[in-house]
Amino acid sequence: MKLVTFSIDPSAEAAPRVGVVDADAGEVRDVTELLPPGAGVLELIGDWAAWESVLAERTPKLVPQPLDSVRLRAPLTPRRNIFCVGKNYREHVAEFGRSGYDQPDRSEALPEYPVVFSKATTSVTGPVDDILAHPGVTAELDYEAELGVIIGTGGRGISREAAFDHVWGYTVVDDVTARDLQRNHKQWLLGKSLDTHCPLGPYAVSADEIDDVTTLQVESWVNGEPRQSAPVKDLIFDIPELIATISAGITLLPGDIIATGTPAGVGIGYDPPKFMITGDVIEVAITGLGRQRNHIV
Repeated sequence: MKLVTFSIDPSAEAAPRVGVVDADAGEVRDVTELLPPGAGVLELIGDWAAWESVLAERTPKLVPQPLDSVRLRAPLTPRRNIFCVGKNYREHVAEFGRSGYDQPDRSEALPEYPVVFSKATTSVTGPVDDILAHPGVTAELDYEAELGVIIGTGGRGISREAAFDHVWGYTVVDDVTARDLQRNHKQWLLGKSLDTHCPLGPYAVSADEIDDVTTLQVESWVNGEPRQSAPVKDLIFDIPELIATISAGITLLPGDIIATGTPAGVGIGYDPPKFMITGDVIEVAITGLGRQRNHIV
């Protein structure tokens, strides 16, 4: 099932609605009135065992509306910072090392363990919303197309073997990064967490819709120019390993998002770097999960 958060009026701020999308038909059905007051996608995921059958039974009876007639918002905002993974595709490790933005010795060595950091919830924005350039704060704005894993059943000490039992589904993440902040502060939180620097969606897609997550292709374009393209199977540390590592001593919660890392082709991978500037359009897509399109303003 593809869940969305949307506004009926595309041109104005309006109360968020919850919908179920038929992407092939280009339609969305508003299920807000089926839910308790104030409940959103996050609450559905937290009690999915109860809501899945209700939505499956009652949604088809609702009147659809064209998907392009509504404004899609971030499908959900997690309760706490997004867990992010750095340097998790081999070719990206190499381009990152060559860039000098990570290690002064420009090391291209693969990480021995997953590199985990976080991204503030206030960075979350929608799949078609503007991304703020933050002039005066950063001058080196980069993009990172990533698969986001949405936790369904929480837990601590989750084994690799049980990891997928804790996955509710998936979404598209653009881990927008201020590279100069990342470099200057010698840590990643500030450079990753500026407001609007985490477009999510368009959909939150339940895991049952994805036959094999490792076959999904992660891609990005800037102003129509292809930049990134790699399958999820190329991850250095796969999804079960990431869940086992993070949950070893941290309790994962329903609705937590793990951004699994970005493929090669980011802006700092070019010589000279290709940073985004005001007026640019960044698009990020993943097979079966939809496509984002955001303007830099």
